[in-house]
Amino acid sequence: KITQLNPRFLKLEITESAIIENAQTTAILLHCIQERQIQLCLDDFGTGYSSLSYLHLLPFNILKIDRSFVQRMQHNVGNPELVPIIIQLAHRLNMSVVAEGVETVEQLVQLKQLNCEFCQGYLFSKPIDAAAAEHLIKTFDGKSLEDYLSRPDATYSVLNSN
Repeated sequence: KITQLNPRFLKLEITESAIIENAQTTAILLHCIQERQIQLCLDDFGTGYSSLSYLHLLPFNILKIDRSFVQRMQHNVGNPELVPIIIQLAHRLNMSVVAEGVETVEQLVQLKQLNCEFCQGYLFSKPIDAAAAEHLIKTFDGKSLEDYLSRPDATYSVLNSN
């Protein structure tokens, strides 16, 4: 109420390890949070205690694929087929997907082809301080990843943006 921020624009990220410590209490708390229209994100999926029952029972809106899976996908090392499976699973459970640790245009293109809705990583920006984040928000032109990638020159633009 103090910030007057519409709660549907707020996303709360929760790691798998935070859930397993007290799953019953966590479930009650998460349902209360979601009733306030706050988006719930399961962060670093696949790196902790990945119980599929949590995906089904807890009210997550977004599943965030850990960067280690994204890296394996490009280098074809250590089960690269897990990323498409995780994306399909999340979609079947009516969740959006964020791929963490996207560093190359090739990864971005692969993830787009897999219908991954959101990506984050050094390809887009290195970590920035609060002042730089505020400037970025104020100057954001509203273009979505889908709009950007649908342009024929998208790969060229990203590769030559330095």
